[in-house]
Amino acid sequence: MNATLERWSTRRAFILAVTGAAVGLGNIWRFPYITGENGGAAFLVLYIAFVLLLGLPVMMAEILIGRAGRRAPMQALGYLAGQAGASRHWRLLGLFGAFTVFCILSFYSVVSGWSIEFFVTAVNGGFVGLSAAEVGAGFEAFLADPLRMTFNHTLFLFMTMTVVAAGVAKGLERLNNLLMPLLYLLLVMLALYAATTDGFGPALAWLFMPDFSAITPLVVLHAMGHAFFTLAVGACALMAYGAYMPEHQSLPRAAAAVAVLDVSVALLAGIAIFSVVFSQGMDPGEGPGLMFVTLPIAFAELPWGALWLSVFFLLLLLATWTSSINLAEPMVATLQGLGFGRGKATAVVGIAVWLVGLLSVLSFSALAEWRPLFGMNAFDLVTTIPTEIFLPVGGLLIAIFAAWVMPKAEAQAALGVAEPGFVLWRTVLRWVSIPLTVVVLAAGLL
Repeated sequence: MNATLERWSTRRAFILAVTGAAVGLGNIWRFPYITGENGGAAFLVLYIAFVLLLGLPVMMAEILIGRAGRRAPMQALGYLAGQAGASRHWRLLGLFGAFTVFCILSFYSVVSGWSIEFFVTAVNGGFVGLSAAEVGAGFEAFLADPLRMTFNHTLFLFMTMTVVAAGVAKGLERLNNLLMPLLYLLLVMLALYAATTDGFGPALAWLFMPDFSAITPLVVLHAMGHAFFTLAVGACALMAYGAYMPEHQSLPRAAAAVAVLDVSVALLAGIAIFSVVFSQGMDPGEGPGLMFVTLPIAFAELPWGALWLSVFFLLLLLATWTSSINLAEPMVATLQGLGFGRGKATAVVGIAVWLVGLLSVLSFSALAEWRPLFGMNAFDLVTTIPTEIFLPVGGLLIAIFAAWVMPKAEAQAALGVAEPGFVLWRTVLRWVSIPLTVVVLAAGLL
């Protein structure tokens, strides 16, 4: 494949696309419950610090490789390695990244199907008047129904792949330009609604008044891990997007804008969720069930709660949709680099992801007792190993390639900054971000 011909049409389109890749379940589902489990504001301070020291430098490294190579990830890495006189085997990192996002999308589509189910239920007022036990039982019954789970998984994946098939400008860019502003509008509306609840003050105190005595080594590790995962680095997805980046766009400014937009989604979601939770006297440390069990009960007790719960699950659905199209794109780009047309590449990826996703669907019913590795079922495996091991491995190798393998002149040209700025970025990447990524990987392995 020769240098990529497609480009984002504007600088804004690139920023919205990368933000769409970063914003998803990690911001709206994982951030609130992991913050609740790790002491609130103290965790938030650490998380933002690690975004700056770990997530942002590695994200810039991944984008600049794509920008310098102007090819699909495999071809870009092979081309740049050749330019540096390094092993062409570096191109296999692109294949590893594609496999990583393949695993992630296979479960992401299933979990996103849950948001479809909950959105429809909320719109129909199905949560009104239910107790915690009844909401929990309803969720368990849904998980145990392979037909409903498969239908939602299929519908969500169809929504995703039709956008990817349309291409960069007509598909990804058009949807991101429409959905990302809508996502922020819904978030602001939810935050304004949260301001009318009794739990708004306690939620702000919980999120923004840190008690540093709550910090433990485990809290530090969780903050480090979430900062790494939240910016969607490590799977070569942003490398594919870097290849489409406009020529004269400032990469550091764009990356900083993405980081700010990504963190702001997490904060707004946290304010909305914790305000509702505190207004009902519930525990913010409920864990992963916070969104799918605790929130429906909490919203149902509030004025106009059914409406705002519907808005919340619509928000979740939009966020997961933008993320999933951005997970699928590097796989399609990889197949295009191997000679496939976009339509055929999209069909191959979509069918393969759908088939593997069925293992996650059936993990709650027919395959519930099938535990092929480490005592985990298929859903546990694809939600744990790719995110906690494959992503840090990919991020580590991407950072090493950008910091040590790429010729300085090419890396600096792709970063688009003067000598002092480049030296600062590369120094932080080499001596801060890479060691921190090793710690994240070690924590995942242990």
